[in-house]
Amino acid sequence: MARYETIVEDGTVAVASDDGRVEVAPLSDVLDAVGGPAWTITYTAAEKERYPEMRTDDEGLVVDVVDICNAMTHSEQFVEALAAQPATVPEEDTISPRAGLFVGKLLENLEHGVD
Repeated sequence: MARYETIVEDGTVAVASDDGRVEVAPLSDVLDAVGGPAWTITYTAAEKERYPEMRTDDEGLVVDVVDICNAMTHSEQFVEALAAQPATVPEEDTISPRAGLFVGKLLENLEHGVD
């Protein structure tokens, strides 16, 4: 199964596809949406209690969000869904639907590990 890489270049986030790049958003918009360029790994008391076998020795580690973006790969289905979303920011919002979909996956990866 093909995987498609994330490309962070010249201040823009894009995802590779069979048809070239799918431009996602300016990097600054993505960083603003996740709270900045650094992410601190944390675990709640509930997570630790529910999953006592879970390794938490990385708690407190600060990771670079751009590094996580660059490590992300995507399925063909995700890339197609991303490309189908509008890339323009609606007047009543601060991020485009396309960027919102990408940021959702980025947050999931920041919280649960890179996919």
